[in-house]
Amino acid sequence: MSNFANYPCLKDKTVFITGGASGIGAEIVSAFATQGAKVGFVDKDVAGGEALAAKLGGDVAFEACDLRDIDSLKAAFANLATRLGDAQVLVNNAARDDRHDWREVTPEYWDERQQTNLKHMFFAMQAVAPAMVAAGAGSIINMGSNSWWEAVGNFPAYATAKAAVHGLSRTMARDLGDARIRVNTVVPGWIMTERQKELWVTPEGLADHLKNQCLPDAIDPVYVARMVLFLASDDAAMCTGGNFFVDGGSV
Repeated sequence: MSNFANYPCLKDKTVFITGGASGIGAEIVSAFATQGAKVGFVDKDVAGGEALAAKLGGDVAFEACDLRDIDSLKAAFANLATRLGDAQVLVNNAARDDRHDWREVTPEYWDERQQTNLKHMFFAMQAVAPAMVAAGAGSIINMGSNSWWEAVGNFPAYATAKAAVHGLSRTMARDLGDARIRVNTVVPGWIMTERQKELWVTPEGLADHLKNQCLPDAIDPVYVARMVLFLASDDAAMCTGGNFFVDGGSV
């Protein structure tokens, strides 16, 4: 881990992250903080968010927010901009891959899943993009999933939302490209967060999954964070509209 790259261009850069209190999001918050960035993150987990901000200290700010409420999202981002400055990097990370049987999905549940996993991504971009346009630069990183690429079952509303993330990134890369704002999608495989390990990882299930990866190792959240850092950095200046997989070569 100590041999990971350092990106001097990320020092003092203002980064907003959604869903940053736990899991992959917390790893991303910590990674940017280690680079010396000014990090603002939102989450509805107040206790977890406050604890992470206190642990990291420095220029790390937390705002409580239920991302299904777009007005709450806009207010939280406005507060972060007041505290840290306008976002130069946005990481749309927040999502929940709750399992559900297609037979039991109601219209209300479907809409709530899209609010949880997709809708806020667009409105987060809409909130930060004007300042990026004025600055003539920016990087937006949306979190996709390889689950729909692999035709994984048991969460059709989630898989649909995640498939849509890729289209959202592509079209916004075109719309924002003239202002040199880059929009990319990071595509995690099965990442061994604490939530995954508590709810769904079994020795048998993990062994079966690893047979479908080119690489034989379970994937730690840190590797998703490292891909996000790269896409936020000047090293990725000519990368936009792309899908960047962190899945061990799953097939």
